[in-house]
Amino acid sequence: MSTRRSVLKSLAAGTGVLSLSEVFAANEKVLGAKLNGKIKHSVCKWCYRDIPLETFAQECKKIGITSVELLGPEEWPVLKKYGLTCALPNGAGMGIEKGFNDPALHDELVKSYEDIFPKLKEAGYTTVICFSGNRKGMSDIDGMRNSAIGLRRLMPSAEKYGITMIMELLNSKVNHKDYMCDHTAWGAGLCEMVDSEHFKLLYDIYHMSIMEGDVIATIKKYHKYIGHYHTGGVPGRNEIDEGQELYYPAIMKAIADTGFKGYVAQEFIPKREPLASLKQCVEICDIA
Repeated sequence: MSTRRSVLKSLAAGTGVLSLSEVFAANEKVLGAKLNGKIKHSVCKWCYRDIPLETFAQECKKIGITSVELLGPEEWPVLKKYGLTCALPNGAGMGIEKGFNDPALHDELVKSYEDIFPKLKEAGYTTVICFSGNRKGMSDIDGMRNSAIGLRRLMPSAEKYGITMIMELLNSKVNHKDYMCDHTAWGAGLCEMVDSEHFKLLYDIYHMSIMEGDVIATIKKYHKYIGHYHTGGVPGRNEIDEGQELYYPAIMKAIADTGFKGYVAQEFIPKREPLASLKQCVEICDIA
């Protein structure tokens, strides 16, 4: 409040007479301008491990972020305390390398997700992350068929609880060697096999730029299969500013133009002051 008052006081001390709209504009600049609303903003907490969740939640609210994600049930109450949601929770599955492409894991995976579905519903959440697993010598078509068999077992429960399972597209070139769901076309093929609105893809812009490029055209082509987006600068997975090769305002416009109503989450590893970088990158994505 004191900062706001000092600004208004200094404005009043000026020689000119300010209009009411000019006073409001100055006031809003001090408090933080509202975001435009075309993009729903989320952020992945793991990129800010050194900041306690309570502190992080409060800072996200100041920026205008409405979701903090990739958090499990024990962390959800903190988000609710500060009026935030978790646009993409975790808390089920066996990690990135062990996923639905391995039939030997299906029973354990199915139980894991069926256990968390009611918890998600009770918390008011509608998504959960999942993974294909690594290839381990398996062909892509066999992995797709195996994944579809396992995921179809969960679709009746997912529908019952109103949960959409979101499989992440990851690069197998730099970060996740041997991961199977590493191309958008493969993920789209799996969506067709599962044949349910309760299974979608997480299109990670950083990962898919590394694997296949052509980000905007790919989003336009496959948008009906995409339920969530992540950001990240290429190369390096750092800030999404002018220090990397992707032009995020155009990518965000392409996403908005598809009619997408879900969340875009910042998932970059900050090289500078973390919260200042987060605010800047949200503003880059906050297209008018």
